[in-house]
Amino acid sequence: MKSFQDLIQSSFFIDSFPKLFISLGCLFVFAILLIIGRRLDSALSLERLGIPISLFFGTFALLIGPYGPQPILPESITDIWIRLPTPLLTLVFATLMLGRPLPKASALWKPVTSQAIMGLLLGFGQYLIGGIAVLVVLIPYLNVDPLMGCLIEVGFEGGHGAAAVMGKSFNHLGFPEGLDLGLAMATVGLLASTLLGSGLVVFGRFSGWISSEEIHSEKKIVVENQVSILQQLKLLAVNLAFVGLAVLFGVTSLFLLRSFSTSLGGIYYEVISTFPVFPLALLGSLLIRFLLEKLDRAEYVSEILQREIGVISTDLLITTAMASLDLPLLIKDWIPLTILSLSGIIWNLLGMFLFAKILFKNNWFERSIIEFGNANGVAASGILLLRLADPRDITNTLPIFSIKQLFLQPLLSGGLITVIAPVFIVKFGLAGWTEICGGMTVLFVIIALFMQPILAKDIV
Repeated sequence: MKSFQDLIQSSFFIDSFPKLFISLGCLFVFAILLIIGRRLDSALSLERLGIPISLFFGTFALLIGPYGPQPILPESITDIWIRLPTPLLTLVFATLMLGRPLPKASALWKPVTSQAIMGLLLGFGQYLIGGIAVLVVLIPYLNVDPLMGCLIEVGFEGGHGAAAVMGKSFNHLGFPEGLDLGLAMATVGLLASTLLGSGLVVFGRFSGWISSEEIHSEKKIVVENQVSILQQLKLLAVNLAFVGLAVLFGVTSLFLLRSFSTSLGGIYYEVISTFPVFPLALLGSLLIRFLLEKLDRAEYVSEILQREIGVISTDLLITTAMASLDLPLLIKDWIPLTILSLSGIIWNLLGMFLFAKILFKNNWFERSIIEFGNANGVAASGILLLRLADPRDITNTLPIFSIKQLFLQPLLSGGLITVIAPVFIVKFGLAGWTEICGGMTVLFVIIALFMQPILAKDIV
C-alpha cells in the first residue's frame, strides 16, 4: 500500500498524468464499484432496511484517505474531491424532474407551501440555535468569533459549496478560519445526515412510520433490460444528453445572472456570486420535461436511467465527502464544532418530530426525513434518505421537495439570508441577528399552527 501511494505522489507520475485526471480516474473506479455493489443481494437488503451502501464506501474511502490509518489516497486527490459536491449535486438536481410525469400545478400549492414552511423553520432555527450556543457557551468560555453563529446554516444546509464560497466573505470580515470551520461543519453535517438519518429510516420502518409498499419497489427495476445492448446504450446516451442539457441550462442561466449582477453591484451581486448552479439545473430539467410532454416525446426519457444517474451521483457525493474528511481539523477545534453540531442536530430532530407532525398529516415521515437530510447535509443527503424510505417515490415527496427548493434556494443554503447574516452580525452584533431569527422562527411556527387545518390535507 505504501508503494502505491509513493507511486501516485512521485513526480514522474504526477507530471505524466495531471492530478485532475488521476482524481477523476479514482472517482470512476469508485463509481463502477458502487454500481456493482448496489446490485448485490446483500446491498439491496441493507438499502431496503434503510442503510445506504454509500455509507460503507465512504467509510472505506475515509480509511484509505490522507488522514486514515491506511493513507493510500494522497491529499492531492482529496483536495480535488472536496470541490465535487456542487457538480455532483447539480447532476442530482438535473435528473429530478426529467424521469417522471409533471404533477398538476393545482395539486401542488398546498404540499409545496407546507414543505416550504418546514424548510424556513429549520433554516432560521439553525441561526437561532447557533446564535444561542455561541452567545451563551462559546464566547464566554472559549472567546470565539461571533461569526461562528453562522456556521450551522452555512455548513449544514449550505454544505461544502456554500462553505467554500462563504469562506471568502468570512475572511473579508476578519474571520479567516471560517473557511476551514465551515468545511468541517459541512462534513460533520453530511456524516450526521447519513449515519443518523439512516438509523431513523431503520427505526421508522420497524415502527410502522413508513408505507409497506416501497419494500417491493426495487423488484420493478428490470423493465428496460429486455432490449438489446445497442438499444440500451442508445437509451443511455439520450438520457445523459437530456441531463447534460439541464446542466447546460443551469450553467448558462447562472452565467447570465452573474454577468447582469456585475452592473448592479451591492447585495444583489453578493447573492448571485454565491448562488449555486443546481437549482437552475432543476429548473432546466423541469422545462425539458415540460417540452417533451407538450411534444408528446416523453417516452425518450427513462425513469429508471434518470433515477440511476441521480443515485450514483448522490452515492459519489457521500463517498468523496467522507474521503475528504479533515480529521486533524476536527480534532483541533472539536469543542466548538461538537457544540454547534449537536445544537444543529437536536434542532433538526425537533423539527422532524414536532413541526412535521403539525405540518404534514399524511406521509409525515417521508416528507420530514428529506428535510432532515437537507437541513443536516444539503439536498443530496435528503434525497438519499428519501430513497431509502420511499425508493419509488410512492408518496410523491420528491417533486414537492424539488419545487420547494426552487423557491427557498435563493434565500437559504447559500442564498440571500446566508450572505446577509455575517454582514449583519459584524455591523449590528450577533445578539441582534439571533433575535431576528428567533422572531422569524416563532412567526413560522405560528403560521404552521394557523394553516395546519388547511395544509395537513395536502396529499391524498
